[in-house]
Amino acid sequence: MFLTISTTGAPERPATDLGFLLHKHPDNAQAFSTSYGTAHVLYPEADALRCTVALLLEVDAVALVRRGRGKGRGGAPDAALAQYVNDRPYAASSLLAVALSGVFSSAMRGVCAARPELPGQARPLRIEIPALPARGGPDLVRKLFEPLGWAVTAEPVPLDSEFPEWGDSRYLRLVLEAGTLTLAEALRHLYVLLPVLDDAKHYWVSADEVDKLLRAGEGWLHEHPEQKLITSRYLSRRWSLTRQAMDRLELVRLAEADDSEVDEIDNAVEAEGEAEEKPAPLAVQRRDAIVAALRAAGAARVLDLGCGQGQLVQELLRDPAFTEIVGVDVSMRALTIASRRLKLDRMGERQASRVKLFQGSLAYTDRRLGGYDAAVLSEVIEHVDLPRLPALEYAVFGSARPRTVLVTTPNVEYNVRWESLPAGHVRHGDHRFEWTRAEFRAWAEAVAERHGYRVEFSPVGPDDPEVGPPTQMAVFTIETPKEAKAA
Repeated sequence: MFLTISTTGAPERPATDLGFLLHKHPDNAQAFSTSYGTAHVLYPEADALRCTVALLLEVDAVALVRRGRGKGRGGAPDAALAQYVNDRPYAASSLLAVALSGVFSSAMRGVCAARPELPGQARPLRIEIPALPARGGPDLVRKLFEPLGWAVTAEPVPLDSEFPEWGDSRYLRLVLEAGTLTLAEALRHLYVLLPVLDDAKHYWVSADEVDKLLRAGEGWLHEHPEQKLITSRYLSRRWSLTRQAMDRLELVRLAEADDSEVDEIDNAVEAEGEAEEKPAPLAVQRRDAIVAALRAAGAARVLDLGCGQGQLVQELLRDPAFTEIVGVDVSMRALTIASRRLKLDRMGERQASRVKLFQGSLAYTDRRLGGYDAAVLSEVIEHVDLPRLPALEYAVFGSARPRTVLVTTPNVEYNVRWESLPAGHVRHGDHRFEWTRAEFRAWAEAVAERHGYRVEFSPVGPDDPEVGPPTQMAVFTIETPKEAKAA
């Protein structure tokens, strides 16, 4: 099982920087033990102009069987001989993907302590795999890799060169070339897509595979046109895991959309205002309204659910009345940006004790969200498909049950006032819906009734007498037994 990665360079930016990125010196040939054999790393060529690293995986077929994974595709046992005589030692598969992640783990994470500037640099890359099993053929290979920025050469390997009439095998010689990707991105693409093309894994797929998929797919899988196929095959067509992964990927899209705020509409508000007397952007007005509502509720410990890049968390930290602020988001990229925005690494001990950021999905209950005074869902619900709103509703109102919940969402009636918004368009391309005031009120009142809250509504932004405010806010408060009895 064999793979090579090549790059080119120049004297001022030598190709041998590849050795720093991979944490493997070009002058050394190294061997690493894996669960199923030995991985060898060597450099067939290494100079300033061109550098190639090769990963050769020697698979121990006996070890593969002894560890209980000598099974065919789909989990059905092979015949006794087929357990030992098969393509696993020779064709790229999940065995090679696991070896990549083990041998080049730092490179895959984008970490280089010796040269920290290198991982973020795109560089010309050429990857060659002589024998790649591809259930779906060259067309599927192109569909998987081309949207990621790769130029793909996928040449079918004949069953027998002496008997061309036998046709082609399911194996391909694959060459990938790109000049706009980092090495970490390239390795993550391979880690996910090699077992997807083979459509089999050498180990039992359990629930933690969802986390592995989302980590390796961060930044690209949530918007890949073949996302469903990739997710299903990577998780060995286990329906429950595939559904869980798809739900979390949808929330990644939600988070990526929220990260862009202040959004195009907010910018349009500034552009349309008088130069000498500009109103505050709508995003700022929204945060001010949320902070005021939290103060009025007497909240001290606050959850920002779908915190994005941490703008609201940053605002809450300015007020010592908020003693604990927790930002939750499904996107690690968003949380990384939030951490930088808040300067957590340079924050004083007392201030740092007030804030936490962690990854989580609002489609699932999470014990970490229990016991807080208030939760904020600011411009979140409109990014969720309507059939999946009940899951979010239960996770927040039924399971976490903060004393106060603030929900803001666009008012679609106000869209006619945006000169820059074409008729019939929603404010953001990722919005699954935008509600009228009556629709939002009906949803909020039903949620409040189901979960024992009372709800009040407030406008955010200029309250137009005909179409209402640009943003509508619902403030949910848990009913006391006395209030419930009176109702």
